[in-house]
Amino acid sequence: MTLAIVLAAGAPAAGLPTGAGETLADRLAAQWRRAGADEVRAAADLDELAALVGAAGGPVIVSGADLVAHTAVLKHLATSPVGPTVALVLTDPPAPGRTAVREERGQVVEAGPELPDATGVFGGALRVGVEDLPALAAAARAAAARPATGPAVDRLFAALTALGTLTFAHRVRLLVAHRVGEAAGLHAAEAALAGVDEDKAELRLSVKERDDFFTTYFVSTWSPYVTKAAARIGLGPTAVTMLSVLFAVAAAVLFGVGGRPALVSGAVLLYLGFVLDCVDGQLARYTRHFSAWGGWLDTMADRAKEYVVYAGLGYGATHAGFRYGWALAIAAMTLQTVRHMTDTWYGVLHDEAARRPKTTVGAGGGGIGDRLNAASTRVQADTGSVSYWLKRTVVFPIGERWALIALTVALFNPLVSLIAVLVWGTLAFGYTGALRTLRARWMWVPVLDTVDATLHRDDGPLAARLPVIRPMGPLTLAVLAALGPAALLVAALLTDDGGLRWWVPAALLVLLVGGLGAGAAHNGPLDWLVPAALRAGEYLFAIAVGVVGGAPAWLVFAYILVLTLHHYDLTARLEKRQAAPPLHRWTLGWEGRSVLLALAAIAGIVSIGLATLGTYLLMGFVASVVLAWVVLPARAARVTAVPVGGGSPG
Repeated sequence: MTLAIVLAAGAPAAGLPTGAGETLADRLAAQWRRAGADEVRAAADLDELAALVGAAGGPVIVSGADLVAHTAVLKHLATSPVGPTVALVLTDPPAPGRTAVREERGQVVEAGPELPDATGVFGGALRVGVEDLPALAAAARAAAARPATGPAVDRLFAALTALGTLTFAHRVRLLVAHRVGEAAGLHAAEAALAGVDEDKAELRLSVKERDDFFTTYFVSTWSPYVTKAAARIGLGPTAVTMLSVLFAVAAAVLFGVGGRPALVSGAVLLYLGFVLDCVDGQLARYTRHFSAWGGWLDTMADRAKEYVVYAGLGYGATHAGFRYGWALAIAAMTLQTVRHMTDTWYGVLHDEAARRPKTTVGAGGGGIGDRLNAASTRVQADTGSVSYWLKRTVVFPIGERWALIALTVALFNPLVSLIAVLVWGTLAFGYTGALRTLRARWMWVPVLDTVDATLHRDDGPLAARLPVIRPMGPLTLAVLAALGPAALLVAALLTDDGGLRWWVPAALLVLLVGGLGAGAAHNGPLDWLVPAALRAGEYLFAIAVGVVGGAPAWLVFAYILVLTLHHYDLTARLEKRQAAPPLHRWTLGWEGRSVLLALAAIAGIVSIGLATLGTYLLMGFVASVVLAWVVLPARAARVTAVPVGGGSPG
């Protein structure tokens, strides 16, 4: 249940009559109801607001009574999926008593009356998540105890920010929102509102403000029409996501069939599937239908679709007579997954750096890292320039990957497509890895020690019992751990000697070196790379065991695919700020799974081992999904529905 509180203290414009004859405060209260608030209350001062917040059981919206905005702006703020606590930020010029805002990566990092490096001004409205309500009440009491200067909502927001509450900025695009102080300002703002078609603006806003080159010019130019049609016939974002999966699967099947008509048809389906992949997010933004389940499903479906397409390409290349078609597909999937792990944790690193005071970022020295950071900021700000698009394209984002696959497979064949993906992917990995390493060393911001490192390392019970070697650091140990499997894989690819299976235990021992850093502090400037290094080590070991044991290449691909689902589940939950999967402790950990595969190799039953362990992990993954998204929410709903003090009669 969402409570909206209109705080009129310090806002003389609250009693001004609008064009419809009602006061501005009354109109704002009615708008909050239309924006989805279950209850709207007025607070005369900050003490009354603190009391209302203390009794609230759900999210709370607080707004001043001087805000003139489209109802869509208020609805977007109330339903924003970026985080539990979100503040409206405007580009209006500073005014006496108003709060200036400095934001980085969408996060409000500083708020106050005078900020020389401000990026905007507080828009007089914020939504506060349940977990931040105690901080909101404390901020209200703290602001009430200080001398009153300016609107109360501004003093409240500045106090909330000073408490360190993580607040995300919600910017207004295409629509209108202004804070007014007198009748002339009110009339001007109302005229600006009347000049904008809300529905057309909302449809345009459904498209991401910044996207990749291919998506921007070859998808988003017409996908909003599909979004509008989907909304009209009642399709939800989840349904569109599943349709995009079907298109990708059909494309993969056609790539496997081969022949020019099938390859061209598959390329067209792949493109249309990517359009639908964009439409599901646009539809969610247009209809404001967001959910944790939808966000998780979208992330998981994106990766599953891409890897199913790799499977189709691998089968198609093999079917056409190329011996190593499946090997290229496995390599592409492994490379892309390890890249995604670095992308995820570098994003976490950047967000953490944005939240920290500038004096603590770059403590390791400026130099080249400082210059790279400044250059990146300049390029990102130069929207639409050649350098801007080159920077966004060279990293090989999803739109460019799907476009490259569609073009190469339609013009050539699956083999060329896989090679192109691997070459561009490797170059992009080298480029981003080198620059990010330099910038991370400059920032010197640890991130793994701010979360459950054991969970995101994917350690099992064996790693927890290994001794800890601290001087070498967890990243060094993780990189060393990957060298053993890499050496075994190279040897297996270069020779057909069946005796290599006796080298599997040696490679396993080297791999287990990665577990020696499990209990150490992950606070080095590059320790955000530890999860990716451990993923690389486990995948290389599984592939090497499969090659040594003579397992079918498609079976090795399937096993790695199941592992990627498990690991993407962890990163998706990290990005969506969700708890660990319900059955995570039954997944055995990277070291436990590797030990079982080593035993299968020694026993000469690698195929049986891969199939059995892969099936076990897949069943555990499905069961975990059902528990997390069906069983546990239903149980929580039943508990919530029980009346207080209720019980069985008699």
